[in-house]
Amino acid sequence: MTIVARIREDVANAHKHDPAARSNAEIFLAYSGLHAVWSYRVAHILWRRRFYLPARLVSQFARFLTGIEIHPGATIGRRLFIDHGMGVVIGETAELGDDVMLYHGVTLGGKSRHGVNRGDKRHPTLEDGVTVGAGAKVLGPITIGARSTIGANSVVTKDAPPHSLLVGLPAKVRPVKPETSESARGGVPWPEDYYI
Repeated sequence: MTIVARIREDVANAHKHDPAARSNAEIFLAYSGLHAVWSYRVAHILWRRRFYLPARLVSQFARFLTGIEIHPGATIGRRLFIDHGMGVVIGETAELGDDVMLYHGVTLGGKSRHGVNRGDKRHPTLEDGVTVGAGAKVLGPITIGARSTIGANSVVTKDAPPHSLLVGLPAKVRPVKPETSESARGGVPWPEDYYI
């Protein structure tokens, strides 16, 4: 996929997720979440080529401009959308699938003090279509299954199966009815779809 095609895909994805978006030009010029993702892609290319210091400088400059910190070593799929964005932190060994959505104040952090040179995966894996609410913390080398939703301000430290709703402190897993899940309606959740 070309750079221009990827940018168009990102802009269309932002339009899909944000009802406040008025135009493609507004999204392209004013959405800090997209700017952070685009900067991450440059930094990630440098990181993979072992230009570690330039990669970190790109990521820190993007953090200064956007308020979003994405480590260049993280692995991020297509169509990541960061809504409002301020305060989002994505750690070095985090892995995000396609169509992940993060709100402001989300931390995808580690619990271990050991470096990756020891083979540790310290950060979470979010599979395809996961949505993480504002202020949520997802900590440690855990896996959140596809199409799951993490509620605002939840603290998640354990694995969750696909189609889960995670809420609370610490977060508890509540399965979503598969036949009426938000993925069946194009990404729009309704409270009655969750087992409480």
